[in-house]
Amino acid sequence: MSTIPFLTLTISIAAILGILLGEVRYRGIGLGIGGVLFSGILVGHFFHEWFGLTVRTAEGLTSAGEILTYVQEFGLILFVYAIGVQVGPSFFASLRSMGAKLIGWVVIIIVMGCSVALCLHFIGIVKIDAMVGMYSGAITNTPSLGAANQMILDMQNVLGQQGIDAKAQGFDEFIVPSAYAMAYPFGVCGILLTMILIRIIFRVNIEEEGRKYLESKSAGQGKFITTNVTVLSKEFIGKPLSAIPGVLEETFVCSRIKRDHELIVPHNNTVLQENDILHLVGPKDKIDPVITTVGKVVESIFSTTTRGTNIVVQRIVVTNNAVIGKEFGTLHLEERFDVVASRLYRAGVQFIPSHDMKLQFGDSVNVIGTKEHIASAAKVLGNSNAALHKVAMLPIFIGLVLGILLGSIPIPVSGVPAPLKLGIAGGPLVMAILLSRFGESLTFKRIRWFMPAAGLSALREIGITLFLSIVGVCAGANGFWATLTQGPGVTWMLCGALVTFIPIFVVGILAYKISKVNYLVLCGMIAGSMTDPPALAFANGLHSNPEASSLGYATVYPVTMFLRILSPQVMIIIAVLCSGLG
Repeated sequence: MSTIPFLTLTISIAAILGILLGEVRYRGIGLGIGGVLFSGILVGHFFHEWFGLTVRTAEGLTSAGEILTYVQEFGLILFVYAIGVQVGPSFFASLRSMGAKLIGWVVIIIVMGCSVALCLHFIGIVKIDAMVGMYSGAITNTPSLGAANQMILDMQNVLGQQGIDAKAQGFDEFIVPSAYAMAYPFGVCGILLTMILIRIIFRVNIEEEGRKYLESKSAGQGKFITTNVTVLSKEFIGKPLSAIPGVLEETFVCSRIKRDHELIVPHNNTVLQENDILHLVGPKDKIDPVITTVGKVVESIFSTTTRGTNIVVQRIVVTNNAVIGKEFGTLHLEERFDVVASRLYRAGVQFIPSHDMKLQFGDSVNVIGTKEHIASAAKVLGNSNAALHKVAMLPIFIGLVLGILLGSIPIPVSGVPAPLKLGIAGGPLVMAILLSRFGESLTFKRIRWFMPAAGLSALREIGITLFLSIVGVCAGANGFWATLTQGPGVTWMLCGALVTFIPIFVVGILAYKISKVNYLVLCGMIAGSMTDPPALAFANGLHSNPEASSLGYATVYPVTMFLRILSPQVMIIIAVLCSGLG
């Protein structure tokens, strides 16, 4: 069999076995996508023994090794770019609100992990290549592995040109994934163990923590409610709807009015009559004052129902490029089509659709009116499922080009032979975050950087599967089993356990006890500090409502991913400067 079909077969078998292995769970705990790494090691080992698969010789990479290296790095680029597109819109918002406190604790976790790994190197237990590989496995972070491997390779090439034996100095690119694989299992288990120990030590009541989270959420921001209010106050009878305080300010919406037995679509100039029933939508703290001034609450939830009338409620998705970036009020939907927009949903968050709110692709607008009028409004906004689920290829490749160029910019560090770079892991990630947030404005709304969830998931999963399977195959074909049984594999495993457990256990206790971080949010934060989806799945399963843990994870994830990519490069720089190689 020729090289390309053989390598494709090798990667595919590793991916199939790894995905199946990752789906094996015990009490909700499993390897997830990490299973691909271990299946790759087995496939690489046996394919080397049975079919002579060789990726590297004393002279360097073989043709098979060069092909695998390219596909491996391309998979990593796809993976980190998809992550950047996913987290970009919420990245800057996460730095506000509660993000500062959580991110502060995560920075401490990262610094402590790097410090433990560097100490193990300086006391002579591990060399530089094993240190960064073991560190990346201990924190279960694949892009960190990619960044570490790239800089070790750069150092290896630079030292080789200077006539220095790079491998003897601790710069062997094949040691990095081997050490990563050794440390990875406890990296997953250590996160879960920390969550369990903190819960036991402080006797955490999960239901109580869930209740506290909901209370803090309600206190921190207005919760949307719907209320039916009867107009009884003479102050507003015979006056337009806009006379009610808050209507013109758009702090809430009156989405429909029940008058006698007729349901009508209201507008600001609609004249109120006695016993009109107003259906109000908005934050509770904004609607409560209206109730006391206008009339009283109608207890029946069916008072303003659209059932049996010609009025319907429908969501319209914004997909028309002509309206993206425009202020909602400039479309004049209410005046043109006799409809009312009661809510606007963006990235799972609901807003009152104010006139000055700028529309984004994928926004979903809740509209009330007749079917004919809503259909006319839908034509303006787009409402195209085909456009919503279409993956545009041009923005992806523009982002990849710009990301690779950004990652290739060298940042010289005095005394270090190889410069610091964002590399193929950091460059596409940073560029994707920037483009997904500011890309439409920079391209004058001509290029849409939005990517549907299905396309984003496919890009991310294909990338990480290619990367991990080939990392495993290369490690397996280059003596992984011998390293485990006859070499320093057990040492790397134990060192990785220290890097995993010490930082998150110490910070977990301090954050819960000193900063009073909600336990469910804390579990999400810990999973996010390791960018570990299996740990997040475990945290989400602790309570019936996974919102708290998911929020903790999402808040710290972007900053964590960026720092995890940079941290092994910084560790290599510190180690090189202290060794006198520079």
